[in-house]
Amino acid sequence: MQTHHYPVTDNFPEALLKSRKAAVAKVFRDASAHRLQLIYTRIDRDAQQRPQFTDFHFGIGRGWYCYPASTVKLPTALLALEKLNDLQIPGLDRHAAMFTRPLPGINPGVLHDYSAAGKLPSISHYIKKIFLVSDNDAYNRLYEFLGQEPLNRRLWELGYAGTEIRHRVGLPLQMAANMHTNSVYFRAGRQLLYDQPEQRSNLVFAPRQDLAGKQHIDHRGRLENRPMDFSYRNRLPLNELHQMMRQLFFPETVTNPFRLRLTEDDYNFLYRCMSQYPGESTDPVYNTGQYHPAYVKFLLFGGRQAARIPDHIRIFNKPGWAYGFLTDTAYIADYAHHVEFLLSASLLVNKDGPLGEDQEAFETTGKPFLKALGELIYEEELQRKKMYQPNLDRFRVHQTQIL
Repeated sequence: MQTHHYPVTDNFPEALLKSRKAAVAKVFRDASAHRLQLIYTRIDRDAQQRPQFTDFHFGIGRGWYCYPASTVKLPTALLALEKLNDLQIPGLDRHAAMFTRPLPGINPGVLHDYSAAGKLPSISHYIKKIFLVSDNDAYNRLYEFLGQEPLNRRLWELGYAGTEIRHRVGLPLQMAANMHTNSVYFRAGRQLLYDQPEQRSNLVFAPRQDLAGKQHIDHRGRLENRPMDFSYRNRLPLNELHQMMRQLFFPETVTNPFRLRLTEDDYNFLYRCMSQYPGESTDPVYNTGQYHPAYVKFLLFGGRQAARIPDHIRIFNKPGWAYGFLTDTAYIADYAHHVEFLLSASLLVNKDGPLGEDQEAFETTGKPFLKALGELIYEEELQRKKMYQPNLDRFRVHQTQIL
């Protein structure tokens, strides 16, 4: 079976829990209020380089809801590539120009993407923007390509029973509006490759009660003196997000019914997108003052503009941050010291103030915690003796331009 059901009992290494790193200790002292959840996977290879996994977890299985924010962009990107493969239409690949028709009152259409070298939108370009800078509109367009119902049904088929991707992000739309997705079509020059009508989801999600915070700022900017209701919002439990990462980086360990229908080229493309820095991309091109190398690299480097990331370390990740919640999930590789591990963490950074007024807490609590946590695990891995050194060559894809 694909899904991992973690027990309530924590088995996170005690030495790490008792760390003297101030940023880690601060959050662990009040772990429940922060809804802290962690999963760390040690990877040991055998003589044939087959991986064996040992999981350590904290706070998993306690029923704490954490708003997934932009982490939902990861499974959406994976399934967009899979859908292209499933359609089996000659000429229809991730580079094909993808146009979106408007859905009045919900989302306008797209005929151009001026950040693309050819000024045309495509699945490839949307995925690059998702991983390089966590672009919201890029995710929304893939959500529309997939449709709410097919997206969720496929995730459930893959064993991610707790995941619900119900809505676009960055748009204050009602539940009914997010059930409707725009019509899209693909062209190669003047040739129409594929035309998909607008879709309406008939999914009925099971009732939930997911509340957080003591106060929140509503979508009109008004202060509400009550918890924020997340019951109709996206849900992506940390253990399922972590499993998606394991499936992405170690597809050979997944049994057939639960395997993504992706090609070797798809995997290499995703690895490049997830590990490149904005300044390494020539299509799209980003302002490196704003979009510095650590812009979306929170574990180990804290998203700090001043961070100097060594050439021999690469972080393949997808973070999310909104409404007081911060999550990051990463496969981290050090080519020089033969280190590799998977690490996922989520926490409520703003446990006291209104949700929606979170920027200070992200900077003072959340990002320093993820930086220090990444350092702890990395230092642990540097010291750990392994019988066989991992061959990490398949992940050295960041050195080529994303195609």
